[in-house]
Amino acid sequence: MTSAELLSLFELPFLDLLYRAQGVHRENFPSNRIQLSTLCSIKTGGCPEDCGYCPQSVHYDTGLKAEKLMPLDAVLEAAAAAKAQGAQRFCMGAAWRSPKDRDIEQLGEMVRGVKALGLETCMTLGMLESHQAKALAEAGLDYYNHNLDTAPEFYGEIIRTRQYEDRLETLSAVRESGMKVCCGGIVGMGETRTQRAGLLAQLSALSPQPESVPINQLVPVPGTPLADQPPIDPLEFVRTIAVARIALPRSTIRLSAGREAMDDALQALCFAAGASSIFYGDQLLTTSNPRAEADRSLMERMGLQAA
Repeated sequence: MTSAELLSLFELPFLDLLYRAQGVHRENFPSNRIQLSTLCSIKTGGCPEDCGYCPQSVHYDTGLKAEKLMPLDAVLEAAAAAKAQGAQRFCMGAAWRSPKDRDIEQLGEMVRGVKALGLETCMTLGMLESHQAKALAEAGLDYYNHNLDTAPEFYGEIIRTRQYEDRLETLSAVRESGMKVCCGGIVGMGETRTQRAGLLAQLSALSPQPESVPINQLVPVPGTPLADQPPIDPLEFVRTIAVARIALPRSTIRLSAGREAMDDALQALCFAAGASSIFYGDQLLTTSNPRAEADRSLMERMGLQAA
């Protein structure tokens, strides 16, 4: 769908948009089912990129200290704990511009170990070369996450150390390796509604479309350039979820960062708009997340079950 077509969806009356999005959702997904993923930072801080939203960048003083890659046993312990809490997918994130070839073998061991626990696997490690993507695929990695973050025309306002084309090339390498693609973006960074439509147009134009699409609400972190960014209007965020569902009918739309700032009613509206997954657990990469018990309570009250 084009940006103009998606913008016209954004401009529908709110309830009409939700009704349409829920219809698309039920045509493609079982009703009242939510997929649960847990995110673990396996290498925190020290990233050379200058993404304006990110506390892990070396360009900003956020009080976050760089750490080394987690040892295998610690990763497997975290994965086992996530499974015990009910997670179905374990996502591992490293604050790199791109991994070194010497890291790939250790990363592959993590993938094999987590899969042996009976969990789906996902990694986000920055940019990948084709041979690195192939090696991770051969290790059994199910999904690779590499977000577009925002529309091409707004991208330069947020990131200057990596070009939009770099992101598309990594996505192409991931797809060619046979892995599934996890790709979404962040809203509330000061972009316009037209630019939000532009991001979703880019995602919908990927062929095939991403199997997983995380939609993040900006978490302003002191020390980053976006620390004082006003929050996006809650109903505009729900509209973004709904338009994403219509534009990406068979993709899993995941409520990602920013849920801690959302009350239960807002999250319920997001599920009505077609969100079909959440990041589940007490911590994301470096920011907090609603506690697992709070998520279970909300799911029970809404009659939602883990997919």
